[in-house]
Amino acid sequence: THAEMATIPLGFNIDAPRWDQSTFLGRLKHFLNVTDPRTVLVPEQELDRAKALVESCRAGLVPPGSSQEQLLYAKKLYDSAFHPDSGEKMNLIGRMSFQVPGGMALTGFMLQFYRTVPAVVFWQWVNQSFNAIVNYTNRNAASPISLRQIGVAYVTATGTALATAVGLNLYTKRAPPLLARWVPFAAVAAANCVNIPMMRQQEIINGVTVTDEDNNELGCSRRAAVKGITQVVVSRITMAAPGMIILPIIMERLEKFPFMQRIRVLHGPLQMLLCGGFLLFMVPAACALFPQRCSLALANLEPELRDSIVAKHGDKVPYVYFNKGL
Repeated sequence: THAEMATIPLGFNIDAPRWDQSTFLGRLKHFLNVTDPRTVLVPEQELDRAKALVESCRAGLVPPGSSQEQLLYAKKLYDSAFHPDSGEKMNLIGRMSFQVPGGMALTGFMLQFYRTVPAVVFWQWVNQSFNAIVNYTNRNAASPISLRQIGVAYVTATGTALATAVGLNLYTKRAPPLLARWVPFAAVAAANCVNIPMMRQQEIINGVTVTDEDNNELGCSRRAAVKGITQVVVSRITMAAPGMIILPIIMERLEKFPFMQRIRVLHGPLQMLLCGGFLLFMVPAACALFPQRCSLALANLEPELRDSIVAKHGDKVPYVYFNKGL
């Protein structure tokens, strides 16, 4: 038993980050762990067991014979499949760990079928449906959103993506071929700027809960919500950018080679595999751009909230903190 006791350090906190979340590298390691696409293949029962293990660990009851490795793996599965605010199991498609396989297929199709308007319309619509599920799944659960608001957000984002894609598609008919290949990225970027704020409009209308450094609630801030959502939009566009900007240049070059012209059938699968390569690194890197626990200087808060914090705490709270969502 002494050996078992030694495997788990005294005061082991399963919720404490394994890597320093104030540095980009620490956050990158954290998200490489959480967005690992292999966790998508883990059976439901194993996910439920991982949740039970994490919850018993939080209650201070570590099952005898558990090693630290087992606990950390259970936490990895828990983080990949359960919502951080509500603890509910997230649908498979909406999980960040599904971003690589899901995004790889969709980006591959959008980059392959960009020449005709019907193909552009169809794949942009499928992609926005996927995005809507991801944004809804990863919302800040403290701000509930009605089905009507979800519907409006979905229709608006899809409309923006289609208008951008079809408009640019017609506009680039006479442009160099490479420009036409970049149309899907422009459409995805434009839609992200609409989809995420619309999906999370409750946070912009009512504000998000802000806390001091020790997690004591201080009130709700709309400016904090805007900052968090802006960072998420930048992250999502960054996630898509390398694959959708660099890959068309690579394909444009490759397709000039005679051997590539002979294997046209394989262009789509090849493009998809290359997309997967970009996304494997870009999903965690884009999530790691900004700290998950976002901060805002007191001076930048709404005047009434700032005054109430100063009245209560004086100058003890220079910054407020909140969860920005993913």
